Amino acid sequence: MNKDEYRALLHDLQIELVAMQRHLIAANHRLVIVLEGRDAAGKDGLIKRITEHLSPRDTRVVALGKPSERDRGSWYFQRYVPHLPSAGECVIFNRSWYNRAGVEPVMGFCTREERDGFLDQVVPFERMQVEAGSVLLKYYLDVSREEQAARLEARRTDPLKNWKISPVDAVALAKYDAYTVARDHMLERSDHEHGRWGIVRADNKYKARINVIRDILRSVPHPGPMREDQAPDRDIVFRFQPHMLKDDSLAR
Repeated sequence: MNKDEYRALLHDLQIELVAMQRHLIAANHRLVIVLEGRDAAGKDGLIKRITEHLSPRDTRVVALGKPSERDRGSWYFQRYVPHLPSAGECVIFNRSWYNRAGVEPVMGFCTREERDGFLDQVVPFERMQVEAGSVLLKYYLDVSREEQAARLEARRTDPLKNWKISPVDAVALAKYDAYTVARDHMLERSDHEHGRWGIVRADNKYKARINVIRDILRSVPHPGPMREDQAPDRDIVFRFQPHMLKDDSLAR
């Protein structure tokens, strides 16, 4: 996929996203999109392409920072609940409550007991959202060790990407295997009927963006036909299955 092909495909899909949002607003539906993945997996770029032409009044991107002292003393999910969508809204979480299953245990920011408690509670937490009428979509952007290394190096050398550098980046590659273990445990424990994980092969940013948007459009009920050539490539975006923990479906 060259840049011209990518831009043409993206243009058509963004038109469909606008139509989807108009239906969400008219029908008072709520949409929650959770984006998880390793550092430099491409979450920011994907979010930019999803939201670029959507209504800013009805679209919110949530990327919470370091928890406050009050947050640390509260029920873990409490800081996320106020950010969930109201009628007609689409909310995209750039990292989410799943920090407790990924970054926090790997970096030593939570205990194993806190992580396990989270994994016990996350399924009913998400089930309540869906049973209350929200559409919940969860995507894990998966990048290889080599691609992550190249992107982290680009952050260090490109002055336009310097703002993305964080202390977590400094150890991302060194802890690649630890993040793999955390990812596998998270997927196994939190993939459920009301919140299936979509896995995104994200080494190619263009293909990842195009196919996640296609998958969103296929997953959110709205009027208007989806052309067959707009179907997601299931080699790029596919549903998590337990056997993937033992084969080469996921980056290791």
